Amino acid sequence: MSAYRPPPIAPSEITPEDIYLSRRTWMQGAAALGAAAMLPEAVAAPQEKLPTFYKSRYSSSEPQNSLGQITSYNNFYEFGTDKGDPADHAHTLKIDPWVVEVGGEVAKPRRFDLDSLLKLAPLEERIYRLRCVEGWSMVIPWVGLPLSALLKQVEPTSRGKYLEFTTLLAPEQMPGQKTSVLDWPYVEGLRLDEAMHPLAILAVGLYGKPLPRQNGAPVRLVVPWKYGFKSIKSIVKIRLVEKQPISSWTRAAPTEYGFYSNVNPEVDHPRWSQASERRIGEFLKRKTLMFNGYADEVAGLYKGLDLRRHF
Repeated sequence: MSAYRPPPIAPSEITPEDIYLSRRTWMQGAAALGAAAMLPEAVAAPQEKLPTFYKSRYSSSEPQNSLGQITSYNNFYEFGTDKGDPADHAHTLKIDPWVVEVGGEVAKPRRFDLDSLLKLAPLEERIYRLRCVEGWSMVIPWVGLPLSALLKQVEPTSRGKYLEFTTLLAPEQMPGQKTSVLDWPYVEGLRLDEAMHPLAILAVGLYGKPLPRQNGAPVRLVVPWKYGFKSIKSIVKIRLVEKQPISSWTRAAPTEYGFYSNVNPEVDHPRWSQASERRIGEFLKRKTLMFNGYADEVAGLYKGLDLRRHF
């Protein structure tokens, strides 16, 4: 399987300010970037460094967004709905100790602490495109391990056709969970074949260091061909199930958020066109690529599936 290699961005195309889809969101982005240099150390994960990792052949060659951009412009509704809220409030999240419980339709249910997760497979740096359904994007250098490495440890049974992921439920640590914006805890799902795909990873780091809290510490899902909300953060439970799970956004607005949520420029969200996107840090919009540019790798997963109906 060949890695996706999108064309490089010319330096002349890159601007120093974020411009989003409206003046209001532009101002939010600019404020977030201006504050990035002053982010408190408390938002970082407690480990000073990650075990040795290597650069993956699955990485994009595109220029990466800066650490300040990636850590100050986030959707993590457990800490608030504004882009800067996670960086402001995530210091309250307690991530040591941390356990991920894996069960359901598996032969060997297990509980993994963070040290156990880090030993499941060699860590890799995966430079992935991230595309938000709101119409903005980034390029992020994650550090993680294939999700398939965890699944092989628990041995899914023939009844385990889907994965259901759950985020920590702790309103005293995650103030956004005291609101009714979503039905907490946050839940997401994948088909088993999607989860076993080499591009699907459990990320534990960013820019070579442990994940900051506002980016989903200490462990999050990353599926780069899907919209960003599928990449669930701060995971505490993974269940193998027989029937398709109901994701949090699908439960909240089933006509707007489908189970698959593959990046598709031909299927618009009711509020946001998906035909183009604005890379954080750039002035001009760019054309959205099918499956976020990973079509060569993942299109075969959906052969024969109507992607307009199964959005």
